[in-house]
Amino acid sequence: MCGICGWIDYRHDLGADEHARTLAAMNDTMSCRGPDQQGVWAQGPAALCHRRLAVIDIEGGRQPMTLDEGGAPALHMVYSGETYNFRELREQLAAAGHRFRTSSDTEVVLRAHREWGAKDPRDVARRLNGMFAYALWDSGTNELVLVRDRLGIKPLYYYPTPHGVVFGSEPKAILANPEAERVVDAEGLRRALAFVSDMSNAVFRGMREVPPGCVVRVSRDGGVREERYWELTDTGHTDDVDTTVHHVRELLEDTALRQLYADVPLCTLLSGGLDSSALTALAAKHVDGTVRSFAVDFVGYADNFVADDARGTPDSPYVHEVAEYVGTAHRDIVLRTEDMMDPAVRRATVHARDLPAGIGDMDSSLYLLFSAIRKESTVALSGESADEVFGGYRDFHDPETVAADTFPWLAGRMMNADQSDPGLFDRALWDKLDVPGYLDDQYRAALAEVPELTGPAADDPHERRMREICYLYLTRWLPVLLDRKDRMSMAVGLEVRVPFCDHRLVEYVFGTPWAHKNFDGREKSLLRHATKDLLPESVVQRVKSPYPSTQDDSYEKSLRDQVAEILGQGDDAPVAPLVDRAAVRRRLDEGGGHEANSMGRRMQLERIIDLNTWIGDYDVQLSL
Repeated sequence: MCGICGWIDYRHDLGADEHARTLAAMNDTMSCRGPDQQGVWAQGPAALCHRRLAVIDIEGGRQPMTLDEGGAPALHMVYSGETYNFRELREQLAAAGHRFRTSSDTEVVLRAHREWGAKDPRDVARRLNGMFAYALWDSGTNELVLVRDRLGIKPLYYYPTPHGVVFGSEPKAILANPEAERVVDAEGLRRALAFVSDMSNAVFRGMREVPPGCVVRVSRDGGVREERYWELTDTGHTDDVDTTVHHVRELLEDTALRQLYADVPLCTLLSGGLDSSALTALAAKHVDGTVRSFAVDFVGYADNFVADDARGTPDSPYVHEVAEYVGTAHRDIVLRTEDMMDPAVRRATVHARDLPAGIGDMDSSLYLLFSAIRKESTVALSGESADEVFGGYRDFHDPETVAADTFPWLAGRMMNADQSDPGLFDRALWDKLDVPGYLDDQYRAALAEVPELTGPAADDPHERRMREICYLYLTRWLPVLLDRKDRMSMAVGLEVRVPFCDHRLVEYVFGTPWAHKNFDGREKSLLRHATKDLLPESVVQRVKSPYPSTQDDSYEKSLRDQVAEILGQGDDAPVAPLVDRAAVRRRLDEGGGHEANSMGRRMQLERIIDLNTWIGDYDVQLSL
């Protein structure tokens, strides 16, 4: 895992000394993603920068990496992520005559472009199994190719300029280049306030994300163009339930085994839910020795837990049962409210995400969890995406939410957010932003992409709707979660792998009828039955519980204190132009209590603090 960035400018020689400071500044922003090594290659119109977190081939995998053999034009690459089938590809390339200098997957991908990507770089991307984002410069064609994995596990942004492009693993790398403006207009602010992935809008004006499953090609004559190499399709699934369950298990065994490969200490994230428990059990089955596992908890959480619509049980009893059952060396990371309310932690999480996410303790606790894990491990396996792949959220199974004419997570129990209500925002500004209209446009665009059903299920309206729901979660919600997981982990130099995002598993399960996905009347039926032999019965039967959020009333009080401090700054507060001060005062005067400590009410305050931090720290220029 690493951080990459670069700059293409067809007017200049970027290898000249005058550009060195800019390139160094860009690369420095990626230091948290790659604390082990750094490198810059710059020549002619191209510059590639790299910060490395060494995971495979510690000594030989230095970057930028160059391939210059046999008189062919040189290829230069910076790479972030992991290619899990690199050993099979290496064998194929060696049979074709390639001689390797390192043991790294980066060199395999680089040589794959020489062997298979001369005409179309997508032919290489289609061969890769993994999580990756990389940039390849061809000195013969003077073309840059940016490539992102199929699910968008690893981030990659770009900013077209009149004479080329600036790119990076994170927006902060691009913003370190004077070619990029720190302007956020109405369209960008809509995106920042909406919990929906939109690759064409990276909040800062003019900035985009490389879409998952796409390459972006940049050339002097052709400009900047996106080309897709992968998308979800209808597979015409014909396997019966038993066969489907068996094949899901086969895929899980294979992907877990692949993703356990590392030359550094590795662990699992264990929440006591079905997803992370199954993954931990699979890891324990295949690892020589004892697997280490970690879980987040809060002081007094289990003893004082109050069930609500989202969370029916605390995690820790299930965590400890699984750890004992599969034999992991387990450790709870127990957090205090004051740890999560530390302003330095808030700044760190907002800076890591480059956005005012507004989910507060679910970011700060994840950041603190990863900070603690990083002291003992370099790689962690996570159960992220199993809910989106297998249909795990309660919203999948609630008829009213399924029938709602919008994104299900906005209509259902997850958020139940009325997007027409400005909350604590200025009403005139909210009306101008028209967040509901933006979300509706995004929803209609997503529906238009959904592949049509074939076979017997094509005539079933419920099957068609559930295909849409699955597609929405995989393409518009999962990227939000993957980005959060990547940013919080890489902010402390921890690589988090997500085996449930293996594209073979995603393709296969997406193609199965919904009747297969809940054949026993439960959520995640396929995953439950594919892994039940590995787990204690209590976990097999446990109802889905989301990532934990503190229930400590003092947390909400601390939020109100911080918002009151911001309000006291008057017009000098960075967030002042966006909020309705009278509404904020009324919210503060309401006081605390259980209702005020609910997720929706807290998020109003979290968002003000995050926006204030973000606008100030990033010197955001609002153009509304």
